[in-house]
Amino acid sequence: MTSWRRREGRALPGELARRLGTTDAVVVGLSAMIGAGVFSAFAPAAASAGPWLPASLALAAVVAYCNATSSARLAARHPESGGTYVYGRRRLGPLWGYLAGWGFTVGKTASCAAMALTFGSYVLPGLERPLAIVAVAVLTLLNLYGVRRSAGVARVIVAFVLAVLALVIVAGLAGGGPVAPAPASAHVAADGWGVLQGAGLLFFAFAGYARIATLGEEVRDPARTIPRAVGIALGVTLAVYALVTLAALRTLPAESLAASRAPLADLVVAAGFGGLAPVVRAGAAVAALGALLALLLGVSRTVLAMARERDLPAALSAVDPVRQTPRRAELAVGGAVIVLLLVADLREAIGFSSFGVLVYYAVANACALTLRRDEGAPPRAVPVLGLALCVLLAATLPAASVLSGLAVFAAGLAIYAVRHRRVC
Repeated sequence: MTSWRRREGRALPGELARRLGTTDAVVVGLSAMIGAGVFSAFAPAAASAGPWLPASLALAAVVAYCNATSSARLAARHPESGGTYVYGRRRLGPLWGYLAGWGFTVGKTASCAAMALTFGSYVLPGLERPLAIVAVAVLTLLNLYGVRRSAGVARVIVAFVLAVLALVIVAGLAGGGPVAPAPASAHVAADGWGVLQGAGLLFFAFAGYARIATLGEEVRDPARTIPRAVGIALGVTLAVYALVTLAALRTLPAESLAASRAPLADLVVAAGFGGLAPVVRAGAAVAALGALLALLLGVSRTVLAMARERDLPAALSAVDPVRQTPRRAELAVGGAVIVLLLVADLREAIGFSSFGVLVYYAVANACALTLRRDEGAPPRAVPVLGLALCVLLAATLPAASVLSGLAVFAAGLAIYAVRHRRVC
């Protein structure tokens, strides 16, 4: 009876309805990955990897594959909302679940700042920070009234962004080679360390596939649908990113790409298709606002879940009785993003976000190692490689990102210790 009701998409008491099929799940993953990250992450990655940017992209894709495989198997086994926060608590213990949730919260808060700065950089270069703050404030206020992006809206955003990226790729490949001089002050790395650092930064542009896993409670036949949707979404994203990288390096010197505030807009201008620049900027703005709205919603819901488990202050678990939204959690997340925007630039925000999310996926891979064969365990080499690469890439991020990330996790552990002592 239970399995029949699940197949029909009907929710059991206390569960969310399983209404998402494979196509819907793929769209969710694509909207999270092929979003504003592709418009922003290539410049800081090029500053680290230089002409070896394709190698960084390939390494980031390997890490993403391992993480996605581990997350998909765990989501199929534990089809509940919450992602690695839930897996960590169930398979490794409350502390590891807390670390994953803390890493997701701080990392995705930085992602919100990066998306807001990307929006500002493409709409009003030079005034990106004030515009980013306004965007966060407006979307936070909208979220207080229950504004959500539906699957239909996600389809429209994905279609529009893919169309814009297709124009960028065609323009870059149709150009006659590098035509933009590199800035005299620009400098890029071209060694193994730079490749690793570039991969860590490019991981930011892949990290959205977890959105499929976190929707496990709302996916039909999750054991079959989630792994398939993750694989399709990741494959499409890698193909698009590879073509964008090829077009970018064919048109712009690595130094110019590294110094750009709006790299894809500069790409079409340098390729001789300046008329497309407004379209590219519009695509980046739409992608950034869509990603920012989804991120603000997602982080606030994670804060709500952690507050319900008393891993964050219980006051943040309050739900508005009329709007049925976590108003305090949303205001806290919006305020934290605005504070981060006052002190961080785009590269710092991307690096900090990558550090937190890499820790999150390190925990996911550790959880996958506990799966038995009858529980759908992936080949053991996959979570082992994913765990090792997550730790390696986190350690090779820019020093400021690593130090600030370690400081934030130390603060999180201190908070956990204090709260656990009080409970005990």
